[in-house]
Amino acid sequence: MPKYVIERELAGASDLTPEQLKEISQTSCDVLGEIGPKIQWVHSYVTEDKIYCIYNAPNESKIREHAEKGGFPLNKISKVSTIIDPVTAE
Repeated sequence: MPKYVIERELAGASDLTPEQLKEISQTSCDVLGEIGPKIQWVHSYVTEDKIYCIYNAPNESKIREHAEKGGFPLNKISKVSTIIDPVTAE
């Protein structure tokens, strides 16, 4: 299944409390349960004013549906073409 990086602009993202992050995560999981098993949230990186999410999904439309139903910002979707890491250098 294709992997995507989703960029969500959210002013003050790094100031979200653990409770707020839990609520956002629960909403995301609830929506994922509604729209089916063919989309998976892998994890997210919270930075100062953005959240970068890694998803496995069959297409961009599933990611857009998730954002719309969850009320999440969606500023950019990038399909991952290749993953590299230190092992790639060997």
